[in-house]
Amino acid sequence: MREISTNQDCCSKFGNPASKLRKIKLKFLYQLFLLTLISLYFSNVKAQDSLWKRYTDINKIKFADAIEKTVSSCYIIKEQDPEINYATQFFQPGIQHLGSVPNDFITRKLLLKFNICNSADSAVSIYFFPGFYYQNIQLFRLNGTIIKKLPAILPDDPDSIGFRKISLAANDSATILAALSFVKTHINKIRPRLVNPAYVPAYITELRGNHDPDNRVTYIFCGLLLMMIFFSLTNFFQGANREFLYYSGFAFFLGAMLLTKAMYDLHISPISFFLEGYLDFILQGIGYIFYLTFMQRFLETKTQHPFLHKLYISGVSLLIISMLGYTYFHYYSDDYAKENLVENATKLLLLAMVVIFLFYSIRNRKDKLMYYLFWGNCCLFVFSLLSQLAVMRANLFAGFPGILSTSLFYYEVGLFLELVFFLAGLNYKNRSQLIEQTKERETLKAQNQLKEYEKEIAVYKAQQEERERISADMHDELGSGMTAIRLMSEIARNKMKENTPVEIDKISSSADDVLNKMNAIIWSMNSGNDTLDNLISYIRSWSQEYFENTAITCNIFSPTSIPEKEITGAKRRNIFLCVKESLNNVLKHSAATTVTIKITADQTLTIEIADNGTGIDMQNLRRFGNGLKNIAYRMETIDGRFHIENRNGTVTTLALPL
Repeated sequence: MREISTNQDCCSKFGNPASKLRKIKLKFLYQLFLLTLISLYFSNVKAQDSLWKRYTDINKIKFADAIEKTVSSCYIIKEQDPEINYATQFFQPGIQHLGSVPNDFITRKLLLKFNICNSADSAVSIYFFPGFYYQNIQLFRLNGTIIKKLPAILPDDPDSIGFRKISLAANDSATILAALSFVKTHINKIRPRLVNPAYVPAYITELRGNHDPDNRVTYIFCGLLLMMIFFSLTNFFQGANREFLYYSGFAFFLGAMLLTKAMYDLHISPISFFLEGYLDFILQGIGYIFYLTFMQRFLETKTQHPFLHKLYISGVSLLIISMLGYTYFHYYSDDYAKENLVENATKLLLLAMVVIFLFYSIRNRKDKLMYYLFWGNCCLFVFSLLSQLAVMRANLFAGFPGILSTSLFYYEVGLFLELVFFLAGLNYKNRSQLIEQTKERETLKAQNQLKEYEKEIAVYKAQQEERERISADMHDELGSGMTAIRLMSEIARNKMKENTPVEIDKISSSADDVLNKMNAIIWSMNSGNDTLDNLISYIRSWSQEYFENTAITCNIFSPTSIPEKEITGAKRRNIFLCVKESLNNVLKHSAATTVTIKITADQTLTIEIADNGTGIDMQNLRRFGNGLKNIAYRMETIDGRFHIENRNGTVTTLALPL
C-alpha cells in the first residue's frame, strides 16, 4: 500500500508519461503543419514570380504587350545602387501599385524584374516602356548573381526619352532588371510595356490620342482667356484702371498653365517633366496672386470691405509662403509627401477663402456687384472642389465617360463660369460708373453754370447800380444845370422883349431838347423802369407830348391788360429811340394830318406807326439818310424786327419777342 501511494505521488509530481508523450507528438505535428504551410506559401510565391518559368517572347510582339502580370517588383532607397543591392532585395510578384504611385514611394527607386526570350533564328530588338513619368531609366541584364548594365538606346523620336531598347540574339533568353526614378508628381503610373520598334511612333500617337478631346477643350478655353487678356489690357490702356492689368495677369498665368499642360500632355521630355513636377503649381499660384490683387482693386476692399481686404492680403501671403515651401521641398528635400501636402493644403485653403467670400457676399447681397461675384466664385468653388476630388480620389471618377473623368475639365468649367459672371459684373460696374460719372459731370456743369449765373447776376447788379448812380447824377447835376440855362434864357428873352436875339431862342430850344433827351436817357438807365408796362406808358405819354403843338393828331391804342414782363434797359432804350425816330420822320417828311400808334403785347411786343401822309417812296430812300438804317440796326441788336411799307401812307412796324 505504501509503494502504491509512493508511485501515485510521483505521477502527481512529474505527470503521466503517456500524457506527456501525446503532448509532444501533437506539438511536433503542429510545427510540421506550420512548416508545410510556410513551404507552400513560398512555393506559391515562386510559382508567381516572374523568374519562375514566365517568359515573354519578344519575337511574337507585333505592336505592344502589357507585362504587368509577368514582372516582379520592389522599392529601394533612391541612393541605393541596384548593381550592389539587387541580391539582397525581396521582389514581390506583380506590381505593388498598379494605379497611381503613393506619395511615400515617389522619391524611392522602383525595381522591375521580368523575363524575355527570342524564338527567332535571328537577333530581335524590343523597346521597354515603363509608363509615366520617369526621369531616369536604367536597364540591367541578370545572369545568376552577375548583373550587367545595358546601354541606354532611345528611339529616333525626340519625344521618347521614356523608351529603352533591349536586344536578344537568336534563340536567346534573359532576365531584365529595370531601375526607375519617378518624376515628383502625383500622376505617376506604373504600366510596363514591350513595344515593337516599328510601332513606337504609332504607340506614342495612340497614347496621346486618348487625351485629344480633353486638350481641345483646353485649347478653346485658353482662346477665351487670350481674348480676356486683350480685353483687359485694352481697358487698362484706355482708362488706366490697374485692376484690369491684374486680371490680365491672372488670365495669362492660368492660361499659360493650362496651355502648357495641353501642349505637353503625355509627352516624355525634360520640359514635360519640369511642367508636371514643378511649374504648373507655380504658374497657378502666381495667377491667383494676381486674382486676389485684382479682387482688392475691383471691389475697393480697402475702403468698402476691410474684412475682405485683410483676407486677400492673407491669401497673397499664404501663396507666396506656399510657393517658397513647395520650391524648397521640390529641390532640396526627398520628402515628396510634404511637397504634395503643401500643394493640396494650399488649394484647400484657397477653397476655404472662396467659402468665406461666399458667406460674406450673402451678408452683403444688396450690393449688386457682390451678387455677380458671388455666383462666379460659387461656380468656381464647386467645380474646383470636384477637380480636387478627381485628383485625390481618381478611382471615383475613373468610370465616368470621356472628359468627365479628368480633373482638369472640372477646373476649366469652373473658371469659364467664373469668367462669365465676372464679365456680367464688369458690365454692371462700368454701367454704374458711367451713370455716376454722368451725374458728376452734370452736377459739375450745373455748379459751373450756377457760378456763371452768379457772376452774371453780380455784374448785372453792378451795372444796375452804376446805371442808377449815373442817372441820379445826371438828374441831379446835369438836369439842374440845363434847367438853369433854360430859365436864364427865358429871363433874358423877357427882358429884351422885341430886341431878343435869335441865339437866345436857339439856346432856349436847345436846352429844351437836351432836357428831353436827358430825361429819356435817365428813364432808360433807371432799373426801376425795367417793365413792359412802364415802357408802353412812357411811349404813350411821350408821343402825345411830342405832337402836342403840331398840326398832326396823334391817336394811341394800347392794350387794356399788359402782362407783367421784365424788359431790360437796353431794350427799352432802343425801342423808344426807334419809336422816336419813326415819329420824327412822320413829322418831317409825311405831310400827314393824323398818326396812329397801335401797341399789342402778348408773346411779342408789336408797335405799328401809321400815318395818312404821302407815303414813303420805297424806290428812293436816300432822303431819309441814316434814320432808317439806325432803326434797323437798333432792332437787330435786341433781336427784334423792323418793317416799313407804303399802305395809303407810311406804316412802320417794330416787333420784339418778349
